[in-house]
Amino acid sequence: MIPVPLLVCVMGGWCAVYLTDTLLKSSVKHRIRYESWLAGRGLMLSPFHVRWQTTMFNRLFAYCARINPRAQYLWFNSGLVFGVVAMVGSVVLLIRTLQQTLAQMTSDNPRMGNQQTLQVVVPGINLPTSQLAYFFMALLLSGVIHELGHAVAALREQVRVNGFGIFVFVVYPGAFVDLFTTHLNIISPVQQLRIFCAGVWHNFVLCLAALAFLFLLPIFLFPVYSTGGGALVSEVVQGAAADGPRGLSVGDIVVGLEDCPVKGVEDWSSCLSHLSHSPQTGYCVPSSSLQPSWAHGRAFKRLDGTFDCCSNNSLTDLCFSYIKPQGKNSKEREYACMPVRKMVTGTQVCRTAEDCTAHTEVASICVTPSLENQTRFIRVTHPPNTHMLFVGYPPHLQYAVSLTNFVPRFGFLHLDLPVFLETFCKYVVSLSGALAVVNSVPCFALDGQWMLNALLEATLVTVVTDRQRRELIGFFLLLAGSALLAANVALGLWMVTAR
Repeated sequence: MIPVPLLVCVMGGWCAVYLTDTLLKSSVKHRIRYESWLAGRGLMLSPFHVRWQTTMFNRLFAYCARINPRAQYLWFNSGLVFGVVAMVGSVVLLIRTLQQTLAQMTSDNPRMGNQQTLQVVVPGINLPTSQLAYFFMALLLSGVIHELGHAVAALREQVRVNGFGIFVFVVYPGAFVDLFTTHLNIISPVQQLRIFCAGVWHNFVLCLAALAFLFLLPIFLFPVYSTGGGALVSEVVQGAAADGPRGLSVGDIVVGLEDCPVKGVEDWSSCLSHLSHSPQTGYCVPSSSLQPSWAHGRAFKRLDGTFDCCSNNSLTDLCFSYIKPQGKNSKEREYACMPVRKMVTGTQVCRTAEDCTAHTEVASICVTPSLENQTRFIRVTHPPNTHMLFVGYPPHLQYAVSLTNFVPRFGFLHLDLPVFLETFCKYVVSLSGALAVVNSVPCFALDGQWMLNALLEATLVTVVTDRQRRELIGFFLLLAGSALLAANVALGLWMVTAR
């Protein structure tokens, strides 16, 4: 749920701003001076909404519009084609997302929630509060690039730009450009379409650029950060399974999980997934090291059918099972409560008893930790330290540790720089791509509304000669698109907040 302190700060801040604005506007003494101050700085205030508009960037927009006219003509024509394709694709994507949401609502499978193509993001619920800065910076950058596309395309088509602005609605930042409506209405529908499609086109290009930067990040950081030598621990959740004197620490380099090598974060995740769905790994232990006294504890059956033999809840002992060494043909298993670190340190893994006899000349047997069905015993290799021994549900280990692929080559380099760049790029890819999709939807008050109207005027003028009929067709298409988007948002919010 949304953190109460965050909600109190947001509501309290907006109440203070709105109360101050109301008092100053109702004051006989300060009203004129205050309204002049707002107008002079391009500020507008309303409940939960503040907007700032300026003309200081108009020269920059005009300069960009004059760079290589031929290349820009091809650029914005490509944007026109992309916008039309994206408008159709966004409808298909929303229909698919709606089907996935309805299927998830009628299913008890919790994994179906991760299969949705688009998801509603609510800060504090499915967006960690620790990553709000990434979210808002990426959203603002995506909005600025979106409006930059509109402004440059408009100036190329001889449409005046009155100004550029930034707004904040509740906590969500955004940007806008104010175009001269009279100029916009007298140009051809194709010219209008270039302008209206430029925003989603630039969002798509920004998404590709961020994706390319993310892919090439190891090359860019190669002089100061190395990769491929393991996963570097950048954060350990306090009190979690990996925390403690013999756990993981910031700066440790994980190179293996059991017999699964770890060269980076992707390997860490895939190894944990593999260990979660595979039978518990065994360990080759010399038969001479098995003390008879360890087997005296009586094994008892758990509720899930597995066995335990350590009834003293020891933090250093663990119940192991193995086949009796006396009878090689026997399948009868014995259980022994053994000191876990002594038994598994420096031993090779095994799946069957034959694995131990094939790789060593010393008489050995394969002992396997006797744990509950979904619980696993995992050795985490992070030299030069001794193994970290984890007993529990593997996803808990994944959530307890944050890792990065980048290992600093020099001690003065900060561990968080690559993490910041990676995380920010991922948010830019997600949010800029999402803005390209959502703004392409033929829906009232979005770019898709003007894109659809211009497209109908450009294509149906010879088929449907009556302008009112074309507007009526556009109205019903916009109504359907608006209903589709509203259904996705409403059901998405319900899925995120109510379940």
